[in-house]
Amino acid sequence: MYICCFCFFACQQTPKIQKQPSPQKEIQSKKEKFSFLDSLFTKNATYKATGFDFPVGKPNAKNYYNAQSFTENNHLGDDWNGISGGNTDLGDPIFAIGNGYVQFAEDIGGGWGKVIRIIHQYKGNYYESLYAHCDTISVKKGNFVSKGNQIGTIGNANGMYYAHLHLEIRDQIFMDIGSGYSQSTNGYIDPTLFIKSNRNESWQK
Repeated sequence: MYICCFCFFACQQTPKIQKQPSPQKEIQSKKEKFSFLDSLFTKNATYKATGFDFPVGKPNAKNYYNAQSFTENNHLGDDWNGISGGNTDLGDPIFAIGNGYVQFAEDIGGGWGKVIRIIHQYKGNYYESLYAHCDTISVKKGNFVSKGNQIGTIGNANGMYYAHLHLEIRDQIFMDIGSGYSQSTNGYIDPTLFIKSNRNESWQK
């Protein structure tokens, strides 16, 4: 409960509001971004996603539990914690849930801490997986990753709360970082449901 409450307030800390582009420029920008990604994944087709696994205890989140699931307390992701509680999972590996392209990997401070954002092209559609509160990051923007590659370690947002992984999956891939909590789930997908529904056949045993 401590983690959920503290994370609720900490994750509300968002970057400063920036001047928004005109709708026409925004549309053009999105077209250019999609065109860039289309070209990128065409040239690097082996990194198109073929299925998804959990980001901890791969592939099935062994020895972890979902402490705060999608929409619980208006949560926009899942909070993965080690079953022993506290900071026992601090430094544990985080794995890419699927093949993809790292579009962001930085420490943004506040309630988010170190954040990794990966773009996945899957069955002709684009999705984003976001991994927050990391202790360390082992990938860089522009890297390609395969499902199950270690991309970082579980952290506590520079000591703001007990260690855990905040995982989001989005089907609108160019959104801002957000707050982690909202009554509106537009652009967000239930991570656990999405992963379970799109497992690689080799793990469906």
